[in-house]
Amino acid sequence: MSAVRSGAWRSLVAPGLASLIALSILIGLGVWQVERKAWKEDLIARIVSESRAAPVPPPPASAWDPVADEFHHVRMTGRFLNDRETLVHGLAAGETPGRALQGYYVITPFVRSDGGTVLVNRGFVPTELKAPGDRKAGLIEGETSVTGILRASEPRTMFVPAPDPVRGEWFNRDVQGIAAARGLGEVAPYLVEADATPGQTTWPRGGQLRVDLPNNHLQYAFTWFGIAACLVGVFGVFAWRRLNEPA
Repeated sequence: MSAVRSGAWRSLVAPGLASLIALSILIGLGVWQVERKAWKEDLIARIVSESRAAPVPPPPASAWDPVADEFHHVRMTGRFLNDRETLVHGLAAGETPGRALQGYYVITPFVRSDGGTVLVNRGFVPTELKAPGDRKAGLIEGETSVTGILRASEPRTMFVPAPDPVRGEWFNRDVQGIAAARGLGEVAPYLVEADATPGQTTWPRGGQLRVDLPNNHLQYAFTWFGIAACLVGVFGVFAWRRLNEPA
């Protein structure tokens, strides 16, 4: 009987090690999701706090720090270069809940009165208003003030198509890429997302920065921890049967 029991224990070594490795990975994924939840909540709180703060001048290009400066509420004075705007494919919330509008973000160079050029995301236009001539009322001429949220240049992920500057096709708000394609020379290394204008009827429409970021990390954490618990249960039943099966 003892010899059989000893052999049964030895037969559990390989599946036990494999289960232990899998259990470690599952628990690690669960802990990572808990950490991501805390990070996401801090980010949302930061965006809300910064977006409601009184606007300040944008930082000098040489002092730009994405970690410290992104999402700051800024104000600047200057003029738009409307003839050099760039359209970036995007979506915006529609009037019907849960339904998005297809169109473009209008990225327009802004020459500041105190020097320097900044790209401004003036907001969203639907596809049918892609041509500037179809939204002349929304083109701002002469000196004006802009308030908005500082954003870092948007990197292109593996699922985002590559831009085609020749055709004017852009899918991410690439500050340096757009500046080079438009021959703007040196521009600030950040973008300003223009605020919404209350009661606005013209296009483009600002205020497209959303703070309702998805935060499903707790659900994901429970999923990983749940799978880990199931693994422990399944291995426990397997081990019990192996140790108690007849010789």
